[in-house]
Amino acid sequence: MLKNCGGLDGWSMKLKSKLDIYQHTLQQATSKTTPIMSERPKLLEFEGIMLTHIFTDNWEKVKNFKARPDDILIATYPKAGTTWLSEIVDQLYFGEMEGRKPNIPIYERVPFLEICMEGLEKGTDAVERLPTSPRLIKTHLPVQLVPKSFWEQNCRVLYVARNPKDNLVSFYHFDRMNKVQPEAGPWDKYIDKFNSGQLVFGSWYDHVQGWWNKRETYPRMLYLFYEDMNEDLSREISRISSFLGLSPSEKEKERVTGKTKFETMKSNSMADYSTFDMMDQSISPFMRKGTVGDWKNHFTVAQNAEFDEEYKRRMEKSTLAFRMEI
Repeated sequence: MLKNCGGLDGWSMKLKSKLDIYQHTLQQATSKTTPIMSERPKLLEFEGIMLTHIFTDNWEKVKNFKARPDDILIATYPKAGTTWLSEIVDQLYFGEMEGRKPNIPIYERVPFLEICMEGLEKGTDAVERLPTSPRLIKTHLPVQLVPKSFWEQNCRVLYVARNPKDNLVSFYHFDRMNKVQPEAGPWDKYIDKFNSGQLVFGSWYDHVQGWWNKRETYPRMLYLFYEDMNEDLSREISRISSFLGLSPSEKEKERVTGKTKFETMKSNSMADYSTFDMMDQSISPFMRKGTVGDWKNHFTVAQNAEFDEEYKRRMEKSTLAFRMEI
């Protein structure tokens, strides 16, 4: 039995009732999530970073979101292992919860706080509708734009960062296939957009360093690296469990590790976004390779040398370091 500081052992009938209502609502919905988009959104500058209207249209409710003390915030720059970490945390808390049906997509189990688009429930509303406790909440916001209530309520926060070359490659293919993202454009120009922060959620450099620096003043944060997770998933799951105050048995850790391996998740329709119609996975799968070092198949020698110079310049004063291969 999983033990934790939130007390999962004695769930009340009230929670079961909420789950029944929640699952009934899901059964009444269509089998596909179908946002309505007439054309791809355009980038706009908002609060000093680049976003699209999808992430600004509900801003007052996002900004004033009321976190609860037991909320768990999962934060990343886009395409840095968000779904992977979300699935791990969800499995640790609720993977074997009695009465929970298996056909709930990850984006409903771990709502995207700032998303707001026609045909899709607002992220803030989806969080409020969660029947489970703790609530698992996803964000791509840079640290300075995270609702203050998360810090005020002393919530646990997990952040995962990915080396910039692989992150760039993954984001590029994501923008190619995702109709709710701006057009990717040609690869060489995409590198320039990444380095200049002209992508949704702004600069990778500012994002990873901003969250890294937050650790100095906010101890209830665990900063993870995609490369470490790829190298030894079981080890990192143990670190995550310890941070969350969970004490899974070895058998339970093995179960979670098995459920969250890349190939397992890639074949899981509740984790691979195959139920989200706005992603054209014939162009590129949402879960593409899940490796470290795939950037070598994309960067030319000249592009790599130029990128290394930019990386060195932008990171020279930071204690944050990344592995480009393992």
